[in-house]
Amino acid sequence: MDVTAEEFEQAVIERSRELPVVVDFWAEWCAPCRMLGPALEQEAGRRAGVLELVKLDVDAAPEVAARYGIQSIPTVLAFRDGEPLTGFVGARPPQAIGEFFDQHVLAGTAEVTL
Repeated sequence: MDVTAEEFEQAVIERSRELPVVVDFWAEWCAPCRMLGPALEQEAGRRAGVLELVKLDVDAAPEVAARYGIQSIPTVLAFRDGEPLTGFVGARPPQAIGEFFDQHVLAGTAEVTL
């Protein structure tokens, strides 16, 4: 689901109080972002109901990207209880994304690998 800066608070911060929300910070011009997006969607789909994936275009919402210190894209951050929990920078293959979701997001590990 694509979110705007105006929707971020409700779609990410508030929703993360119910289940983990993974945010894909991306931009249309970013080739690695376009490679990562489908893999994120595939792996999140396999975990439907236990985590949510949202996409935020950093060009359309630079203030949100700045708030979370996004300096490179793609950057993926997982939120739980209204706070960033863990994340990574750069494209990864589907298997690595699945492991990230299972070992860090769903297991609640507070290790940030940015």
